[in-house]
Amino acid sequence: MQIPTGGLQPISVPSSERKLIASIAGHESWACTSDRTARTAKARAALAQKFLDAADGDPVRAEHLRSAYFARLALRSAQSRRKAKELLADAESADRELAVNGGDAA
Repeated sequence: MQIPTGGLQPISVPSSERKLIASIAGHESWACTSDRTARTAKARAALAQKFLDAADGDPVRAEHLRSAYFARLALRSAQSRRKAKELLADAESADRELAVNGGDAA
């Protein structure tokens, strides 16, 4: 990502800083939002309409599709957390093994 500099040579920004810049902008934007419900109303309505369209206008089926969608998100989140925990345990095990064998574990 490059930050605009008003005609000067563009500045390349590392990924870690780009994420921080985006996070700061998001927090500032929400801090300046007086009516959070109104700000997100169009997005919530569009998501509800997406499920209703997929259910051919049947609100009961749409609610089941919505529930399935959010359950799928929860499943993926749980799988991701489990995978991260396993990777952390593997890394810690490797560090301990290096320490026992006289390696340079950082």
